[in-house]
Amino acid sequence: MPFAAMRRAVTESVSGLPRAFWWLWISTLVNRLGAFVATFMALYLTLDRGYSASYAGLVAALHGLGGVMSSLGAGVMTDRLGRRPTLLIAQASTALSVAVLGFMEHPVAIAGVALLVGMASNASRPAVQAMMADIVRPEDRVRAFSLNYWAINLGFAVSSAGAGFIASYSYRAGFLIEAAMTMVCAIVVFMKLPESRPVRTAREKAAEPVVGLGTVLRDGRFMGVVGLSFVVALIFQQGSVGLPVAMGEAGFTPADYGLAIAVNGVLIVALQIPVTRFIEHRDPRRLLVISSVVAGYGFGLTAFAGSVGVFALTVCVWTLAEIVNAPTQTGLVVALSPTHGRGRYQGMYTMSWSVAALVAPLMSGFMIDRFGAAWLWAACAVLGTGAALGYWGLMRGLPRDALGESDAEAAEASAQGGSGGGDGVSAAGPVAPRTDSAAAPRP
Repeated sequence: MPFAAMRRAVTESVSGLPRAFWWLWISTLVNRLGAFVATFMALYLTLDRGYSASYAGLVAALHGLGGVMSSLGAGVMTDRLGRRPTLLIAQASTALSVAVLGFMEHPVAIAGVALLVGMASNASRPAVQAMMADIVRPEDRVRAFSLNYWAINLGFAVSSAGAGFIASYSYRAGFLIEAAMTMVCAIVVFMKLPESRPVRTAREKAAEPVVGLGTVLRDGRFMGVVGLSFVVALIFQQGSVGLPVAMGEAGFTPADYGLAIAVNGVLIVALQIPVTRFIEHRDPRRLLVISSVVAGYGFGLTAFAGSVGVFALTVCVWTLAEIVNAPTQTGLVVALSPTHGRGRYQGMYTMSWSVAALVAPLMSGFMIDRFGAAWLWAACAVLGTGAALGYWGLMRGLPRDALGESDAEAAEASAQGGSGGGDGVSAAGPVAPRTDSAAAPRP
């Protein structure tokens, strides 16, 4: 691609987004640049502290359990207190708990503080997603979520390499550096990000029902999406829990696994923006169906891998599905969430991924030990197919304008007789008219 065309593509990918989004994006990047606990916790406990692998697994499970516990509570806080206070509380608490964790020595204390770290670090996610939906126009959301996902992976890729050097010097220094960078994120939120929670008028409060957790649970279509996101997350989690175990049992070294999985980060950093330009205005229902199938069979192909090169090739396949699925699914969650209940809806969605992070290691360990790795990869293919069918059935009657497209795009699709037409009625019932404050003037 000529330099001028490449420069134009990058400019178009990042232009038109509000300033507040970029401060939120910077906060995400800095936070991920400081990620140390999630990357090196197991090595810290086994190599530096001398604990068993079973204890390290217990601490990791408690960290994940903390995320499950805080998801819904953080969603409620996001709606009641606001996005900005929730972010401040979550990031300041994360910084404090991570710093304390670096000084814990008793195994019970380490486990308890790890639970707190998991709760605090996960609590910011519903607020970040809700704030991003508030400040970005509906037609720009897929692009915005994609750029945010790109920042997460870029930060993680850089921090993984840097954290290795830090760990060789001092694990405690890694904890303190993460705490300091997380506190920087809290300061950025405090200094640069205004509160974005939509303010409802008295008429709107009277006309619209109060959104509680019961409202979310009774939203059949949305809970279906949450269930499908759990299935998809269960598949993608195998890249970090099932794949290293399977490669180790097949005689490959940790370095071989590191080489294969590095393809995932490299491809996301290199392709997230251009792929987003390609999918930005395409039907999200088809994207979710296709990405689910590609993810399932991408992992399914791992059963036939016999060399590092083939393992890396399978990583390429499911990474492409991840690049498409992540921003599209996040955009769908926002589109199905009422404006004044985004925090609770995002909290429920976040919980699906946290629960998947708990279930995936159990799933992979059981299947590899009892049946062999080939059965795990076959199960991934089945899950991917099931998720695709689920998305197809659940979204079949949903009009395209309900998925966050602009009115002009929806009208054009309807005039062309595309799949976005229809009467707005599905198996889950009629789709209610929506008003969205995310289209309000940008800060």
